[in-house]
This record gives sequence, structure tokens and C-alpha cells, in this order.
Amino acid sequence: MTNEVEKVRRKIGIKIKLERTKRGWSQEKLAELSSLSKTYINAVERGTSSPSADTLIKIANALEMKLNDLINVDKVDI
Repeated sequence: MTNEVEKVRRKIGIKIKLERTKRGWSQEKLAELSSLSKTYINAVERGTSSPSADTLIKIANALEMKLNDLINVDKVDI
């Protein structure tokens, strides 16, 4: 895994966490709304799992966001 890929994966995780906490949601709530497990949401937010396009769409839908907005991590600092 290249450093750039790891960096993007971590940024996506941070973005998901920011969007989730902005709504006042727990990981459990996001997991329920996206039909994913809390353990998996936690791994995605920590950047230790590489979510598929299907998974990102589920998360974006749960957050009521466009996929492009969710994965736009240009302004996410790590």
C-alpha cells in the first residue's frame, strides 16, 4: 500500500467521522442507517479498512450526501 493510498483512506475516514459527528450520530446509528456493522464503520473511520464503492454509496446515502461530496477530501487535514 502506498503512502498516498493510505493518506486518502485516512482522509475519507476522517471525513465520514466529521459528517457523522456533525449530525450528532453514534457509530451505531450510522451503521444501522447504512446497513453496515459498527465494527466496520469504526475501521473505515480509523482508515484501517478500504471501503468499496458500494460501501461508500451506502454511507453517503445514510448521511444524505452525494458520493462526490463525501469523497472530496481536498480540505481534510491529517
